[in-house]
Amino acid sequence: MTIGTKMVRDDRTARQIFEDVMANPARAKFGFGEKLAIVNVDFQNAYTRIDEFKTAYETDPRQIEYANTISRLARQKSMPVIWTHVAYMDDASDAGVWGTRTDTPDSLQNIKYGSRRHAFDDRCEIDHAKDAIYTKRMPSAFFETPLQSLLVWHKVDTLVITGGSTSGCIRATAVDSLSRGYRTIVPIETCADKHESYHFANLTDLQLKYADVEPVQTVIDWLEAR
Repeated sequence: MTIGTKMVRDDRTARQIFEDVMANPARAKFGFGEKLAIVNVDFQNAYTRIDEFKTAYETDPRQIEYANTISRLARQKSMPVIWTHVAYMDDASDAGVWGTRTDTPDSLQNIKYGSRRHAFDDRCEIDHAKDAIYTKRMPSAFFETPLQSLLVWHKVDTLVITGGSTSGCIRATAVDSLSRGYRTIVPIETCADKHESYHFANLTDLQLKYADVEPVQTVIDWLEAR
């Protein structure tokens, strides 16, 4: 007797599955707590400047604008804003095994400190006097960065995660966020990936398991009401 479910196969696209899941929520939301932080993941030229780099991608053309908006509102409410970007040593030894699959000018481990690829996109409105800026080396914004300590100090209970890629560093950061006990929110318009299949499949998985996947306006409304 089978009491579970065999793996489902159908002809819907990843976008259609995501839309169906969002239209028919099956679980309660984690919701907002008392204080949030905005974690803007890897808004650097290597991943945002589609006019310059093969590694860059764009989903919603207003992505950075939306991230700027919620970051500005968070600052106004004395809630922390964090920006991460990726870079490696000249010999790439701090990329570890992650840097061994390819070795081209476009490869991850060849993003060097101070390079154009490492630099934040100049469309990002970063307040260097107030925002925390971390260089990370692995997918999660938590891994070997001071992020956890900062959140504890500020008594944060909710993380809003933006940036890219949805299937990589956003997902990894969201899973780590939930694992550390934070209410986790991923605003749809603020995330991007190279292919809509990866993007929507991972938004679906985040919504079902690890985060509240919400329109960015939901975050804007919450912040404006504080």
